[in-house]
This record gives sequence, structure tokens and C-alpha cells, in this order.
Amino acid sequence: MLLIKRFACWFVVIASGLIMAIADDKEPVPCPLEFGKWELIPEFSDEFDGTKLDDTKWLPNNPTWKGRQPGFFSKENVEVKDGMLHLSAKAENLPNLPNGYHTFTTAAVQSKNRIRYGYFEIRCRPMDSAASSAFWFYASDDKLWTEIDVFEIGGKAPDKEFIYFTNVHVFKTPETGDKHWDDSKIWTAPYRLADEFHTYGFLWSKDELIWYVDGKEIRKRKNTDWHQTLTMNFDSEIMTDWFGLPDPKDLPSVFSIDYVRSWKRTDGDETTVEPVKSGRQ
Repeated sequence: MLLIKRFACWFVVIASGLIMAIADDKEPVPCPLEFGKWELIPEFSDEFDGTKLDDTKWLPNNPTWKGRQPGFFSKENVEVKDGMLHLSAKAENLPNLPNGYHTFTTAAVQSKNRIRYGYFEIRCRPMDSAASSAFWFYASDDKLWTEIDVFEIGGKAPDKEFIYFTNVHVFKTPETGDKHWDDSKIWTAPYRLADEFHTYGFLWSKDELIWYVDGKEIRKRKNTDWHQTLTMNFDSEIMTDWFGLPDPKDLPSVFSIDYVRSWKRTDGDETTVEPVKSGRQ
């Protein structure tokens, strides 16, 4: 009888452990959009809960661009800590920088895959300086180069602390050659952007592009030209002509991203995910 009791006890312990293990497995986060059927895209989703950047998904730099002069993209300015991705801008001169780079370092993270169509969302707080905080998509191929800017924010740029910039670019197509055009629109936030964490979303479908802030639609346009697979990018740049040079007293400053989550629609547009090939963004 004692043996049976002990066996039963062990069984309860084992079963309890199994139940706990099952409970610890996180369910995929559901898409917040109230229409359609959606499935999480792991290659473009990250909770940043580790201690380093997931090198199966991300690069700690932009492999074909050193940064917007004079700010140099430094890998040392990319950090995963306290459940977030942090991109820093610093006032510093690194040794042996290429010509044109000096005084400031910034940061960039780029996806190792390219994507076309989906819903994308990040929760973040822009940096509190005139160095930019940006979330965007782009790719430059031989005959096609397009870009989608979910946002570009100058958190402490004069007169721009509440301004949320959205934009789309077409730099090159087989039909128009290198004729560049863009379509920009701003949304004015009811709060100072660098002071708070908020959720910023973007719906990219075959027919339309829609921007969201905290689940509220702030911009919509037809998708006339953005059908190329693109890389996902987070970065900080020195926008001298737009945001001005950052005040060194405001640096270092940090663009903090709590998570990025991406979903593909299973009852609509077919999402394409493909690895970045050598020599392509």
C-alpha cells in the first residue's frame, strides 16, 4: 500500500510538472486587427527577451550603408537588455572612421529576410534627442527600389517633438528609371513622442497601406507601387537638414523597442518571406 501511495505521489508530481510545462509554452500573440484571419510571422517578430540580438533574424547594422553622415552606424550602439531592443545615439569620435563620419555614432538593425504584405506592429519610445528614431522597410534591386517609412521621429528636434512623419518612396522602376518621387504625410500626436511608449502599426496589403497609432488609423492610401519584397529596418540617423544636429548634451539617447510583431493574413493577400541574398538590402 505504501508503494502504491508513493507511486501515486510521483505520478501527481510528474503530471503537475507536465501541466506546468504546457502552461509555460506561450501561445502566439493574436493580431489586434478586428478583421481577417492572421498568423504570426516568426522571422519578423521578436519580444527581445534575451540578452543579445537574435542573429537568426537580425543584423546589428545596415550591411550596405554606414549611416547618414556625420553619424556612423556603430554595432556597439545596438543592445538587447531588460526585455527590449535599444538603439543609441552618442556624441563620440571613433578611430579610423571613413571620410565624412565624425562627432556622432548612431545605430541600425536590419532583418535577414525580406517580406511583402502583412500587418506589423511595434511598441516603442523614440529617443529624446534630435537624432532620429525610425521604423521602415526598403530594398534596392537592379531595376526596382522602393521604400515605406512607418515613421521617422525627431524626438527633440525643434518644433517637431509632436510630429509623426510617414512616407513612401519610389526611387527606381523599370518603367520610370531613376525618377524619384514620394508621398509624405504627418500626424500630430497629442503627447510629446519621446516621453512615452506607444504602439505603432502598419498594414501593407496588395490594395492599400494603412498606418495606426495605438490601434487608431491615422493614414490610408492606395498601394500603387509597393509590391517588392523589402527588408525591415529600425535605425537612428543624423538628419542634419531636417532635424538638425543633436545637442551633445542630449546624448547618449536611446530608441527603445519593447517588441516587434508581424502577421500574415491567411484569408487574403499571400505574404512572401524570402532570405536576403548577397548584395541585396
